[in-house]
Amino acid sequence: MRSLPFVLLLASTPAVLAADATAIRCGSLFDATSGKLLGVHTVLVSGERIESVTAGDVVPDGAKRIDLGTRTCLPGLIDLHVHLTGELGKGSYLERYQLEPADHALRGSLYAKRTLEAGFTTVRNLGDDDKVSMSLRNAINQGYVVGPRIYTAGASIGSTGGHADHTTGMRSALQGDPGPEHGIINGADDAVKAVRQRYKDGADVIKLMPSGGVLDLGGQGENPQMTIAEIKAAVETARDYGFVVGAHAHGKEAIRRAILGGVDSIEHGTFADAEIFKLMKEHGTWLVPTVSAGEFVAEKAKLPDFFPAAIRPKAAAIGPQIQGTLRRAYEAGVKIAFGTDTGVSPHGQNAHEFELMVGAGMPAAVAIQAATVRAAELLKREKDLGSLAAGRYADVIAVDGDPVADVARLKAVAFVMKGGTVYKQP
Repeated sequence: MRSLPFVLLLASTPAVLAADATAIRCGSLFDATSGKLLGVHTVLVSGERIESVTAGDVVPDGAKRIDLGTRTCLPGLIDLHVHLTGELGKGSYLERYQLEPADHALRGSLYAKRTLEAGFTTVRNLGDDDKVSMSLRNAINQGYVVGPRIYTAGASIGSTGGHADHTTGMRSALQGDPGPEHGIINGADDAVKAVRQRYKDGADVIKLMPSGGVLDLGGQGENPQMTIAEIKAAVETARDYGFVVGAHAHGKEAIRRAILGGVDSIEHGTFADAEIFKLMKEHGTWLVPTVSAGEFVAEKAKLPDFFPAAIRPKAAAIGPQIQGTLRRAYEAGVKIAFGTDTGVSPHGQNAHEFELMVGAGMPAAVAIQAATVRAAELLKREKDLGSLAAGRYADVIAVDGDPVADVARLKAVAFVMKGGTVYKQP
């Protein structure tokens, strides 16, 4: 059934009721397109898609009924920056030498379940090793593991010694010389090969690392680490394969290069300023702020034994800046989509980002849109995700009370349906 304007969807009813139809009665409904909270609605689901959305308590004969009482229904939430196959802790840097890919996969299955039960039915996984997130995605799609719909980048792409190079800090006998197959490039030709390798591996999106980062063992957290030529080569190749491209970037020059290179989104964007915001608006570049990760590493930097010595000062300098950057970006009119960098912060706590976004000056409804319709737009999946409308995936969540009045309500999701299957209910 083709998508129709919302006003028409409210009046639409299926001509023939499917045998597996389910009618979800919502005490109220968040219309992600308008950002408004509506009254009682019924969401009719057939298979993995929404058949209709109708005002009032309208349950067709023969449909299975799910009555959510006074709860508010919303589209399944979308987190555009997670790392499902790991979680930062005191032992993380030693575990790099101890854990097998299978260990990461098994832990990832638990993190995926926590994420889905927190109401995040879709995620973009921006970086991992050994194709583990691809196996996790496939296992979820095949029904072996419970978790969100995953769009994964596989291994991130960056330069030798940069934020994507996990051999930095190792003794020389262990470093080797990783190349494009592992996401490590030096020059435009390498960038082309690395993107094509991601396609060969089965990636859904591309992740570039144009700047230094907080959690690698290198000495700088914001310096530029890719040339414009390398970024452009990667982006142009990504376009050939239909990939959306996200770019991790803290420092201003790295952000500038990424925008000029044509990336779709800047992840973090810590030291962006008015000049950068103007450039982002000119190029239509999104910001995915990940305030949760900034807050988390800033707090852990205060502990003497959580981070290695090389990381602590970077976490203390960069982490506290991100919420202020989001505030200025929103005021400047930059396009903002929801992302947390969860895996740095604990899995299942993704919705804390909403509180931080509101704390940065975003209205709650706008923050929720950033995790629904806006996130779907950046992902180029707006015909499938991000709103409760006919033809979209039946990704429906529900919370007690009014999340527009109190966005913290989203930290306690009572009902989760993904693709027409209920995974959590009151």
